[in-house]
Amino acid sequence: MGSNQAAVSFLTNLARAAFGLGVGATALNSSLYTVDGGQRAVLFDRFRGVIDQTVGEGTHFLIPWLQRPYIFDIRTRPHTFSSVSGTKDLQMVNLTLRLLSRPEVNSLPRIFQTLGLEYDEKVLPSIGNEVLKAVVAQFNADQLLTDRPLVSALVRDSLMKRAKDFNIVLDDVAITHLSYGAEFSKAVEQKQVAQQEAERSKFVVAKAEQERRAAIIRAEGESESAKLISEATAAAGMGLIELRRIEASREIAATLARTPNVTYLPQEQKILMGLNAR
Repeated sequence: MGSNQAAVSFLTNLARAAFGLGVGATALNSSLYTVDGGQRAVLFDRFRGVIDQTVGEGTHFLIPWLQRPYIFDIRTRPHTFSSVSGTKDLQMVNLTLRLLSRPEVNSLPRIFQTLGLEYDEKVLPSIGNEVLKAVVAQFNADQLLTDRPLVSALVRDSLMKRAKDFNIVLDDVAITHLSYGAEFSKAVEQKQVAQQEAERSKFVVAKAEQERRAAIIRAEGESESAKLISEATAAAGMGLIELRRIEASREIAATLARTPNVTYLPQEQKILMGLNAR
């Protein structure tokens, strides 16, 4: 009987100890939180509100129920968004912007109070579109290509200033894609065709001018040749013309003699005779 009471007492004490250890472990676990590498924590106190001091990496204590940690990722993260903007000459341009952003560590409590944990999704697309439209409106459509480094620099400087107002640091800003609307692309194509037609017209005009000059030179040469022949004829009589006629006749006879299918009829005979008969 006494042994049974001792056993019951022992088990009761053991259960109480186990219960106490469980409660203590639960309380200890709820009093600890861990901040991983590349992160910072902001504490919210039910009595004091958001604590101004940022908590660094490691394991830290808090008062259960009274305090609650909010974890921020402070590593640089990429963001990409597109915007349709109008140029100075009223052309529509599609641009894609890539940002590398991170929060200012010392300003995390302020960011949490004003914007919350998803501060970047709330701020960056709106200020990015605003800056892109303001910068693109200062240039003509063709200048966006010829002056692209200047456009990128203006976008980067303007975005960094705007993001700083929200305690966001931009490590890099780049325009990754730029395309024009269908109307502008069609206008560019028509301009290229017109330029090609203009170049072709210039070539035709230059060719006609060269042919005109060649005709003038040829006519001047023929005139000079006729003049020389006339002078030679006046000096030597008809002998020069007769000599030229004989030379031409010899050339014609030699050409006919080399042709196997040519026949001739002597002046005083009526018999056809073949040349170079085989």
